[in-house]
Amino acid sequence: MGASVKIVFLFIDGVGVRGPFPDNPVNPEVCPVLCRLMARHSKPIDARLGVEGLPQSATGQATIFTGVNCAAEMGRHCEGFPGPGLRRIIEKNNLFLELSRLGRKVCFSDAYLVDSPDELKLRRFKSVTTVMALTSPEVVRTAEDLYEDRAVMQDLTRETIQERFPDIPVISPQKAAEHLYRLAAEHDFTFFEFFQTDVSGHSMDFARACAVLRIYDRFLGALCRYLEPSGMTLVLTSDHGNIENMSERGHTVNPVPFIACGPGAEGLKAKVSSLKDITPAIVEAFGK
Repeated sequence: MGASVKIVFLFIDGVGVRGPFPDNPVNPEVCPVLCRLMARHSKPIDARLGVEGLPQSATGQATIFTGVNCAAEMGRHCEGFPGPGLRRIIEKNNLFLELSRLGRKVCFSDAYLVDSPDELKLRRFKSVTTVMALTSPEVVRTAEDLYEDRAVMQDLTRETIQERFPDIPVISPQKAAEHLYRLAAEHDFTFFEFFQTDVSGHSMDFARACAVLRIYDRFLGALCRYLEPSGMTLVLTSDHGNIENMSERGHTVNPVPFIACGPGAEGLKAKVSSLKDITPAIVEAFGK
C-alpha cells in the first residue's frame, strides 16, 4: 500500500460473529450495511488469544493496539480499565506511536469533553484508547473540536451529552459520518471508537441493542458512500463478542469480525488471524 495509503479504522466494542438466532440483533433487518460488510469483506478472527475464560475489553483492546498478546502477558483476560501492567505495555509501544514514528498524520476522532489532553492525565481511570492517545497527545480531539464539527462523539448523535452541553446540537449518524470523512481526508490514519454496542449487549435489552445497531448502521452506510470513491481503506474490528448473543449478560467466546475493504484490503486480511495481528498488519501497510 505504501506512501499513498489512507486508512479509516473503526473499532466497535463487543461484536462477535454468530449465526442467525432469534437473540442475535446483528442481522440484515437491523444492520444491513454491517452484515453486508461482514459477508463480503470480513473474516472471523480469534479473540481468545490462547487464554482460558471469556475475552475482556482491557486485554483485548490492548492486544489490538499493541500487537502484544496481552492476555497471555497478564495470565488472564482483564476487564474494564487497564491496570499498571497493561498500561506499561501500551505506553511502551502502540499503533499511534508506531504510525507517528513513520511520519504519518494520525487522528483519534472521538471527542474528549476536555479543554486539553492534560486534563486526561489527571483521570484515575483511563481506557486502553485513552492511555494510547496520551502517548501521542497531538491526536486528541477536545470539546472545542466537537463544537467546530472536527470531532465525532462516541454515541455519534451527541444525544448523551445534551444535559451537560445543550449548545452542541444533536446530529444524525449520517452527519457524523460526514465529519469523520472530512477528518480522514486530512490524515493518513483516522480512528473512531464506538462502545455503545458493548453497553447495550450487557443490558440484555434486545430492543435497545437493535436501536444502537441501527444508529451505527446508518453511520456506517453513509461513511462507506464517502469512502468508496475516495481511495481510502476501511478497517473495522472488535475486541470480543457480546451483542450477538442477547440471551447472556456477559461476553462470548465467539470470534470477532475483521473487515477490510478498499485498496490493499486483501493483503491486510491475509495477515490477520487474531487480535494480535492487527497493529503489525496496519503498520506494514504504511510501508514499514
